[in-house]
Amino acid sequence: MKTYIIAAVLLGLLISCNDDVAVSGGSSNSGMSLTDLPYNPERYEVVTPASYPELENPADNPLTVDGVELGRHLFYDPLLSVDSTMACASCHLASGGFTDNVAVSTGVGGLTTQRSSMSLVDVGFHLNGLFWDGRVQSLEEQALLPIEDEIELHHSWPEVVEDLQNHAEYPARFRAAFGIENTDEITRELAAKAIAQFERSIVSSGQSLYDRIRAGQAIAPSEEVLMGLRIFFDDDPNLPDGQCFHCHVDPLFTDNLYRNNGLDSVPDFSGFKDLGLGGFTGEQVENGRFRTPTLRNIEFTAPYMHDGRFETLEEVMDHYVSGGKPSINKDPLLDSIQLNEEQKAAVIAFLMTLSDTTALNDPRYAKPE
Repeated sequence: MKTYIIAAVLLGLLISCNDDVAVSGGSSNSGMSLTDLPYNPERYEVVTPASYPELENPADNPLTVDGVELGRHLFYDPLLSVDSTMACASCHLASGGFTDNVAVSTGVGGLTTQRSSMSLVDVGFHLNGLFWDGRVQSLEEQALLPIEDEIELHHSWPEVVEDLQNHAEYPARFRAAFGIENTDEITRELAAKAIAQFERSIVSSGQSLYDRIRAGQAIAPSEEVLMGLRIFFDDDPNLPDGQCFHCHVDPLFTDNLYRNNGLDSVPDFSGFKDLGLGGFTGEQVENGRFRTPTLRNIEFTAPYMHDGRFETLEEVMDHYVSGGKPSINKDPLLDSIQLNEEQKAAVIAFLMTLSDTTALNDPRYAKPE
């Protein structure tokens, strides 16, 4: 009887070991040829609002239909996280203007980041560094970082690449997107290029109320919106200057620069809790400076600022009208904003005209079925 029991246990262990081999090695696509699959690259046409500058389309990563589609699948795939619970989209939800609507983002395991997620709408036009601190210069470089960030997706690229190479669908998608001939040619660089293509394709539709007014369509905005517009752009001598347009420049509503907007009282350059741009460049004068975010879809991207400290636009307006807190390199524009309650409300009413639900609900940017 004991002999049978021992034999049964050994047989179970043998089957268990064989199962492990089958999962990790037996299903490997290593070195598999893909040349029998089609590769017919088709240019992906991005239609931008008439007022926009030309969208960057890098020569070494031109937008193609299959490249953007591969990027969309990767963007929404939890395979990129260590425990398959999160994806890029977890912190960039279309319903939140491609943010996650929390003060600071949460990664795998419930750990929190230091900063709020930034909107990805029109991110292809951000050509002066990315992230709040400008630490990378291209979307291709940006797409590499969250996967191995210890707080965000906390995975490793070698493991991700292995999963992609052995996936049932991704080898064919990489072949269609980049013309690779073998599964071994799937790399983290190509994955990042695909994600960058998808992110670059997320562009405003030109159908916001502001864009339609700007295009000369027969739309009569309210008096409150008109007041807000004039205060925002400082173009009415009978109204106080809001100073908004200096940093939030039409049509992207960002100047792609980095500023200290007086969030904290700081006695010297070393007093900033978060160094921002200076932490990347090493230049003390740039400590406490953060990227100017776009105001497009600002209605949907609360809370506000790099650390999400303000829950509402009313709080944001109160901060700017207060002149901000004293610090050594605070932007001087904050010292000249004087608006009453009616005027602050008017500016917010104008900001609502920058909402673009057409873009946020575009099925091309949604999770693949």
